[in-house]
Amino acid sequence: MKAEAEGRKPRADALRNRERLIDVAKLAFAEVGPNVSLEEIARRAEVGIGTLYRHFPTRDDIIAAVYRREVTQLADAAKRLLDTRPAGDALHEWLRLFVDYIATKKVIAPALASMAGGTSALYESSIDLMKGAIADLVERAIAAGDIRPDVEPFDLVQALGSFAMGVSTSPGWETRTLRLIDILMDGLRSGSSGR
Repeated sequence: MKAEAEGRKPRADALRNRERLIDVAKLAFAEVGPNVSLEEIARRAEVGIGTLYRHFPTRDDIIAAVYRREVTQLADAAKRLLDTRPAGDALHEWLRLFVDYIATKKVIAPALASMAGGTSALYESSIDLMKGAIADLVERAIAAGDIRPDVEPFDLVQALGSFAMGVSTSPGWETRTLRLIDILMDGLRSGSSGR
């Protein structure tokens, strides 16, 4: 944004417009598909096309912003949950939120695939955020005695991905995946032998 480039804080209305554009773009990608026009996104957000281009000079920029916000919200949820719940409960709830993230990623996947510059840099930065969030959750849950001490953070991410990808094309996949997370958490509890 121009104000940030000049060292000023962006105006409140500019921030609202930016967030509204991201919200609307996410819905438009889901409803219309990856080829939804930027003009349509601006129209749905009730802003002029110039406002959209000020915030997102290219289609790739708005696609990346939608994805980054989803990742950031999930990563930030880890700290919020750890601040408000016992560590094991925070981990459990975060794993459930991860299912929402996967559902959103499925919705915007076609738009992500259409990015001219590719997604490797975008995914690389998101992986770092996710690793940090899950590592904090697991470390705190182990330290609190809420889960077994041999749990590895990446094992949980891999399990979640497997749960979701294995059933994500069939109706009701989210409900089944949430049930599998509950079963997984029962197995992770510190009283479980794991064998």
